Amino acid sequence: MPNLPMSRRALLKSSVIAGISVYIAPLGSQAFAALFEEKILRPVQVDPKTGAPRFRVDGMAKVTGEKVFARDVRARDMPHWPQQQSHAFILRATQADRPYQGFDLGLLGEELKPDRVVTAEDLARDGVAFPAFYGEDMLLPPGKTPAYLGHAVAILIYHDFARFRFAKDKLKFQDKVIRYGEKTGPLERDPWGTFRFVRVGGATPFADDVFSSLKDAPVFPSMMRKHQPVWPDGNDHGQLGEQGMAHAGAIRKELAQPPADWLVLEREYKTQSVDTAALEPDNANGWYDRATRTMHLVAATQSPSEVVESAAEMAAKAQAAFPIEKIVVHPCYTVGYGSKDHYNFPFYGLAAALYADGKPVRLANDRYEQFQTSIKRHAFTMRYRVAVDRKSGLFQSFQGDLECNGGGRANFSPSVAMVGATAAQSIYYFPKSDLSAVAIASRAIDAGSARGYGTLQSMAAMEVMADEFAEQLKLDPIEFRLRNALRSGMKNTQGAIPGGAVRADEVLLAAQAHPIWKERGQRKTAYEAGHPGWRYGVGFACVQKDFGTGAESSLARVEVAADGRIALHHSGAEIGTGMSTSQAVAVARWLGKPASDVRVAITDWPELPVVTSGDPYLMSQEEQDKLSANPRWSPAYVSPASATNSAYYYTHSTREAARVIFMQGLWPAALSIWSQGIGGGQAAPLIVRVEDARWVDGKLTAGGLQPLPLEQLARTAHEQGLVTGAAVHVFNRWQWSEADFEINGQMVRLPIDGLSLSYAPKKDASASNNTSSTNTTNSTPSEGAAPDSSWHVLDRSKVYIPPVQRNNAAVTYYSALATLIELAVHEASGQVSVLKHHSIMECGTQLSPELVSGQLQGGVAMGIGHALHEYLPLYEEGPGNGTWNFNRYHLPLARDVAVWTQTGQALPPLSETDPPKGIAEVVMIPVVGAIVNGIAHAIGHRFTELPVTPQRIQEVLT
Repeated sequence: MPNLPMSRRALLKSSVIAGISVYIAPLGSQAFAALFEEKILRPVQVDPKTGAPRFRVDGMAKVTGEKVFARDVRARDMPHWPQQQSHAFILRATQADRPYQGFDLGLLGEELKPDRVVTAEDLARDGVAFPAFYGEDMLLPPGKTPAYLGHAVAILIYHDFARFRFAKDKLKFQDKVIRYGEKTGPLERDPWGTFRFVRVGGATPFADDVFSSLKDAPVFPSMMRKHQPVWPDGNDHGQLGEQGMAHAGAIRKELAQPPADWLVLEREYKTQSVDTAALEPDNANGWYDRATRTMHLVAATQSPSEVVESAAEMAAKAQAAFPIEKIVVHPCYTVGYGSKDHYNFPFYGLAAALYADGKPVRLANDRYEQFQTSIKRHAFTMRYRVAVDRKSGLFQSFQGDLECNGGGRANFSPSVAMVGATAAQSIYYFPKSDLSAVAIASRAIDAGSARGYGTLQSMAAMEVMADEFAEQLKLDPIEFRLRNALRSGMKNTQGAIPGGAVRADEVLLAAQAHPIWKERGQRKTAYEAGHPGWRYGVGFACVQKDFGTGAESSLARVEVAADGRIALHHSGAEIGTGMSTSQAVAVARWLGKPASDVRVAITDWPELPVVTSGDPYLMSQEEQDKLSANPRWSPAYVSPASATNSAYYYTHSTREAARVIFMQGLWPAALSIWSQGIGGGQAAPLIVRVEDARWVDGKLTAGGLQPLPLEQLARTAHEQGLVTGAAVHVFNRWQWSEADFEINGQMVRLPIDGLSLSYAPKKDASASNNTSSTNTTNSTPSEGAAPDSSWHVLDRSKVYIPPVQRNNAAVTYYSALATLIELAVHEASGQVSVLKHHSIMECGTQLSPELVSGQLQGGVAMGIGHALHEYLPLYEEGPGNGTWNFNRYHLPLARDVAVWTQTGQALPPLSETDPPKGIAEVVMIPVVGAIVNGIAHAIGHRFTELPVTPQRIQEVLT
């Protein structure tokens, strides 16, 4: 955005938050050209034979090293910024059991003295503080004990790079820079969150529940005592929480004193803290322009909207010292798998910019700093007690107590604990269950969103336990799983029925028939005979992972030009998963071919104004009903790129926009062409129904009618002034919101909650004559739209938002996946060698099989790393002390992951109408359980703590 007063167009492109205009903008510079126009988002090239993209939208840039990340951007790349780049780094406390007493920069001398030092005193004086989500003490004041290892205490700013670089090197690993008082012990705090889900099913898995979270309510603590939750007293006829605890008490009593025909196992499982190991370390580059009261920020983020909203919240608190009227955030491509979703680094960049004397300042972690500060995967301790009927081999009751270490700031720890508990059942049906979860506060580094989101920990443990049950019951492990697998129409541990067909049993049957499984006995004998000193094992695990958050929302805009070119704009961000390519493909279902022009991370939607307020998870039904009377309101605006949400949730908005264009533009155009001529043309002798419409080789036909290419349909739609563009907003709370809209005089119910249409101007009439909606608003043409088009925002007549009670379902969407692992254990060293692995996925209709394959390969590698290699000590010896790098942290390498012998398959969809399912997280989860089970098959010992290192194996073998 130029350093000029805001134009009317600029104002339309902005939103106002906390009284501050906020704007998310692409990089308007040389970097923007490299990022979007010339290098990255090249037009989609389609294979003429298959109609599929030949490669990823950003594929060329990735393989040639031309892909531009936020880390690559400097002030000189932003033409309206001052060209001198300043630099900053952060001093951090490496002890968290004693009060911080200040710092000493004497090592730097006068030559390397910072140009500006920012401390907690400055922030307090000026009203600069974290947005509420991130907690207190952005910079720690003297006299307080650090909340966690690596707690920031000061920002050092330099206006030239050389002095910055020398100073940073001079202070690295110097423990005496930070001063401390006497040891007093770490802070003790209440947990970040606690949850309990109790379910007592009916007489059959399909009967009404006696009690469940969805039917009744989850159970919450009545109070905290000594930082531990105190649950309500059990009372059969009391309040819902008391009723839940009465059922929980009965379940636990029965498991403690089980019937004679029950087999009860009680185990404790532990998983470690790991680094999210993002390729791009955290970084931000900001410039505060006091003259125009504008804050500019280049940031690497999975959630651009969250950054700009939180930046506005932060700026609003500091208006007296730093008047800010506009915030401009430039999002870039990034990678992170959770590590850049709701992370605090951009706000340190913003704070640095405020104190940089009007100069752009760059704050960027090196890899040591990244290990010290980046979001970690939660370490879990899980205590499971589970009963199986010995005769039938069926699960009876499940008691689970889960504890995850959230570290020093809350972040997403409450929801990670909740999701871990709701996933603990894995693929199985339990008639009774009592699952509690607590996210504790500790002095460890913040843990938050990471691939698997708590389910990796809880389901891997259940899969290890399932194998042990099978062993004690003398059943084939897959046969045992088949007996207990959740089937379609059964309820999960919250009492919710999963959406659609549950196909875990089909995945199990496919695994059972695979040679790795069928021949495991013979292969073990042959391998060990040919490899003295090695023990061979086959491991198996099968899980089903939820996808989504329960408050998913997105915006999509699709436009068809007169020559048939398709443009797609989407609010979702590209973080290396290929969503920009998959969304281009998604429009083909309704428009016959992929979009050729794709833009992502768009939050500029003047053609479809949507407002939101309240918390979609916590609001009351009364509040939702009142707010939804506003036809522009939705419970949420846009979702970040997280929670495996692109394939299903992002695709929904993309396809609904394309579907509106088809139904209101292309289909009427086709009918007009087929009806040309005397007597109603070629269509008159036939029965023509829209449900018979099919795209074949890029041409539209229906019931034997002449195939019409998209180019002809688009030209006709434009000539007739039909709908050629649609923008939609969608919301999902474990089911989709729907709304009634009047379009061309007809009432239509659509699974969206916001709609705007663009009509091509007729040659003989204005575009406004094309809509019969009584509540339409013309807005300025959208950027990228034809200059003579106009957008019409349709007010919904009625909206059907899922009730807030639906939050208690916790999850309804699942993808199932199983993994078979062949491995060998070296007796002398304890080294585990992964020989081969095969995965079986159930992911609906694949948008891009190549992208699914890539997700699978990356996920398997991460699972192998989690099971065998990756480990971070939580406290003083861990990365919070600032000394960790990849020289101490073992990420799996090519030799560790069986690159050349890995295989995978996907179950075919039930029909071509199956939606795509989220697969990015589930691909890594069964790998962990399969490896632990494979080691047990190899050496006869079942590990319950991760990672399974050579040292631990040696202890068992010796």
